[in-house]
Amino acid sequence: MAKTEKKRMSVSIDELSEEELLGVRIRDLNLSIKGTVLEERIAQLYRELDESGILFRPPCYLTDEWLVPDGIPVVGIPFYLAHPRLTLLEKKKMLEAEGDTDTWCMQLLRHETGHAINYAYSLHRRTRWRELFGPFTKPYLSTYTAQPYSHRYVVHLADNYAQAHPDEDFAETFAVWLAPGRTWEEKYRGWPAMKKILYVDHLMSSVGTRRPDVTTHRMLWAAERMRSTLKDYYERKRQSLREDFHGYYDLGLLRIFTVRSGTERHKKAAHFLGKHRRHIINSVSMWTMQRKFDIDKLVTRLRQRCIDLGLSVYKSDAETMFETAAFITAIMGKLQRFDWKSEGG
Repeated sequence: MAKTEKKRMSVSIDELSEEELLGVRIRDLNLSIKGTVLEERIAQLYRELDESGILFRPPCYLTDEWLVPDGIPVVGIPFYLAHPRLTLLEKKKMLEAEGDTDTWCMQLLRHETGHAINYAYSLHRRTRWRELFGPFTKPYLSTYTAQPYSHRYVVHLADNYAQAHPDEDFAETFAVWLAPGRTWEEKYRGWPAMKKILYVDHLMSSVGTRRPDVTTHRMLWAAERMRSTLKDYYERKRQSLREDFHGYYDLGLLRIFTVRSGTERHKKAAHFLGKHRRHIINSVSMWTMQRKFDIDKLVTRLRQRCIDLGLSVYKSDAETMFETAAFITAIMGKLQRFDWKSEGG
């Protein structure tokens, strides 16, 4: 006998306690882009496309994260941006809500539109596209090594994301080109990346007035069909992000440092990490053979978590230095093994 599907609920998000809200299935939140701040932001994106002479308008829908399904010219937007209460819940659970400001949201919309327009016109099949950006079929790796000062890539989203994959390189270049004001003409003057921007400029002038070659608009992983409760969603999300989640290393930090007390005077853990930063980086780099830039990036994240948690030093400097270096060495060693496995070793 077939299982009977649960009847959809009708919920008022603002009236629920947090515990009650976490127990609601995402599909039962009955979310919509219409009437939200997202509607205006998408309208702004469409205006920018119109002003740039581009006929294509990527359909936008709510899903669990920012995405464009592989080969499908549609843009998925995280459902939590469709309601202020859900945006606050996302910040509480994940420490940030990606795209929650006008500027950040528009950056992401332009980026995802770059993917969508790439798929809509099959641009990645062009010889010149592959010459400039690389092979579209290059495997996506779980991690990538970025060159933060390279002028061969535009800088748009954080973490030098254009360097992650040829598809991301194109999407980032398109986003820089699309942004109002043509600020790229001055910012990237003299950069090798300018060749890519000028190629996008030429490409859009040739395909902009054409109807897309790919018209399939399957909206995969749509929020309106998600049966997970918010509680289950966040449990999976925190687990899947692991090292990328800002609080993943808290237990280790709490073993080295202590929470500040109002009646005690201890050196702040963040200050300690800053003061001994160079020595820590040099020591860890020697034992792990990892780039100092990557170690420095991790130290920066750990310092911020020390601030967030209000941590202080309570052991001797020598003991704290030893434990900190050992902790970071263990993390970098783990990441190094992960990178080796992800490359098929």
